[in-house]
Amino acid sequence: MRITGYRSLTTVHDWGRPVGDVNGVVEAGVTEVPILLLETDGGLTGVGLGQHADIARVFPAVEGEDPRAVSALYDRMLSYVFKSGHAGATYGAIAAVDMALWDLKAKMAGEPLWRTLGARDRFVPGYASGLCYGLTDEAFEAHYKQWAERGFTAAKIKGGRDVERDIHRLEIAAEVLRRNTDRPGLMLDVNECWSRKQAVRLTSEVEARVDLTWIEEPLRRWDAEGHAIVSRAIKAAVATGENLTGVDQFTPLFESKAVDVVQTGSVWGITHFNRVAMAAHAHNLPVSPVGYDCNPVAHAAAAVPNMVGIEIQDFNFPVGLSVDQQIMDGGLVLGDCPGLGIEVDEAAITANRLSGTWSKSGGPHVRPRRAGLGLVPASRAAAER
Repeated sequence: MRITGYRSLTTVHDWGRPVGDVNGVVEAGVTEVPILLLETDGGLTGVGLGQHADIARVFPAVEGEDPRAVSALYDRMLSYVFKSGHAGATYGAIAAVDMALWDLKAKMAGEPLWRTLGARDRFVPGYASGLCYGLTDEAFEAHYKQWAERGFTAAKIKGGRDVERDIHRLEIAAEVLRRNTDRPGLMLDVNECWSRKQAVRLTSEVEARVDLTWIEEPLRRWDAEGHAIVSRAIKAAVATGENLTGVDQFTPLFESKAVDVVQTGSVWGITHFNRVAMAAHAHNLPVSPVGYDCNPVAHAAAAVPNMVGIEIQDFNFPVGLSVDQQIMDGGLVLGDCPGLGIEVDEAAITANRLSGTWSKSGGPHVRPRRAGLGLVPASRAAAER
């Protein structure tokens, strides 16, 4: 079987609530979901998720190849764009192809991807994460009650702008989750909005009142020295890495002892996750993939020895996508459909009239220019919430 071509589709995910973080909120709660369909001469189609605007740039590296050679083809794509660089949008395209290749490899074997990757158990432990920055306290509590009803014992909230608000929300989440455990796991994600001094001071304030499991992305992703300073100064773990592309970008974090929970972005693909997970394992560190539509990296997470929990962001799936998995018992139960277990209904996607707004002004992917927490008057911070 050989790879013959590709097609691109875009569907949407209707979250049914505002979603976002300190950098911005999509009030409409509808976001776009790019889909890559990798075609073969054997009649099978591989499904890859995530933005892939640079697909035409990397596709020649896999055209005509046997999709079973996934790891070699991943390196071939990297080599193909070696001179001009592979980060950002190009890495996204490589990741979408990589995901589609793994989907094809498992489909050719007639088994779910978690089996192909060597997992023993179809269950993947997770934690609740509602992209909840734009919710009122009442909506926030109601939302996390839904996670508690599905057996979750850990939750991550979005914060970073108002530490008192963050503490209050963490306390609400803890109370909700105590129906399932005496000691809930609580994480705070500030999405790179603090300075080094703010990170130490404000995390310490949170720790004085909440049993914090980890602080996520306290600083900009490239500040290995700063992350090491924060990690040494606080009791909670420091989690970061989801926006790094390639194992090489994690090396400064490892060398500086700057990360306690190694994170990977689900949009960077299966091979990326596997390699980062093994690099973390070699440094005696746990790994945790961040969430994305349909939870595709869960198949790989089920097979690595140091995975501590996958971020799960919603109970529903994008328009036109059916996914063979269940969210229950505090995690994901993967099914037996071959490959990723994602079926694409192109007619439903074509008929959809909603449009997504991740990248438009106000969304969390368009970082605003504003002063950091502690430099903004409380009255103004409240007005901006």
